[in-house]
Amino acid sequence: MNIPLIKAAIKKAKMSPFYAKHFESIESEDINSVEDFKSLPFTEKEDLRAAYPLGLGAVSEEAIVRIHSSSGTTGTPVIIPYTRKDVEDWTVMFCRCYETAGLTRKDRIHITPGYGLWTAGIGFQLGAELLGAMAIPMGPGNTDKQIKMMMDMRSTVLCATSSYALLLAEEIERRGVKDKICLNKAIIGSERWGEKMRHRIAQELGVELYDIYGLTEIYGPGIGISCPYNCGMHIWTDYLYYEIVNPRTGETVNPGDSGELVITTLLKEGAPLIRYRTHDLTRELLGPCPCNSPFPRIDSIIGRSDDMVKVKGAIIYPCRVDECLATIPDVSSEYQIQIDHLNGKDILNLLFETPIEDKQIRKNVEKIVEQTFKETVGITPHPIAVSIGELPRSEKKSTRIFDNRY
Repeated sequence: MNIPLIKAAIKKAKMSPFYAKHFESIESEDINSVEDFKSLPFTEKEDLRAAYPLGLGAVSEEAIVRIHSSSGTTGTPVIIPYTRKDVEDWTVMFCRCYETAGLTRKDRIHITPGYGLWTAGIGFQLGAELLGAMAIPMGPGNTDKQIKMMMDMRSTVLCATSSYALLLAEEIERRGVKDKICLNKAIIGSERWGEKMRHRIAQELGVELYDIYGLTEIYGPGIGISCPYNCGMHIWTDYLYYEIVNPRTGETVNPGDSGELVITTLLKEGAPLIRYRTHDLTRELLGPCPCNSPFPRIDSIIGRSDDMVKVKGAIIYPCRVDECLATIPDVSSEYQIQIDHLNGKDILNLLFETPIEDKQIRKNVEKIVEQTFKETVGITPHPIAVSIGELPRSEKKSTRIFDNRY
């Protein structure tokens, strides 16, 4: 831990109305060790909502050149102000992500994430422009135009959510135009994805895959990425300090153990954040990476500490469902869980896609899914096999669990 940088970050944060109150009895001079730092209270997303609209701002409003907002659809939005230096720092980090993935000025970067208040699209574009590559700022939707531009512009890199990358891969396969697609890499972010989905996207698009990480509260996507060795994501610790904590107790976990990622910004001006709970679950990967990067690694995000549901006493995380289905032949990556409460009982319907069309064989697959799910997750589902492509696809993040009990 770089104590002088931490002290400066805390001092900067206390210039905002939110942290002036949140750290009312704390001075940056009080923080002289890791133990002192860990005594600071966490910052939660609800704190940021309560600071709406500009209570997080640690600079004068004249110094704010842009705002972004989290992509959540419920509750008061989180508004994050950026200074010119914040935008420049974010751009440098994003460009570093592209370089880590082996991109050069010769690449043509096809950008499908959304623009506007969401950070994704503009982040991908800024990084591409600093790299000197050709940015193709498509934004989301209009799959016909996406594929036409991909072919006509000979795009070499796809930037997308995993859900939309899969939708594009399936549509390219359906149209029989794979030989006209020049993609060789895909940079995927904004949601977790299982190994089956990863394999399908890589195979159907014929690309190398890279996980990119970020969240609006901490600049946006681009604060970390996987390298060609595909063994975790490097985090840019010259801009950020991270911790892995037990999501229940808040205590630091043992090195290499899984927990919740907590981030502190070191250089952010517009909205510095101290010990921000991301609720993303991961673990630190120990030892050097084969790519020889000096930056430490965290594992791919396995889920969120706040996205679990409890059914008949069993705790269900989407990542556990991914792991369960990944072990079963003839079961695709796409699934949907519908939870209802009927006649005094909770009912869990598990819809999953399969290429099998024969009704009897489908029933056999359903029995295997039922038994495997029971053994893995701890609850007996009602399995429902559907055809490939029958479940909805999304241009943004996919919703996989629908809890209809409330």
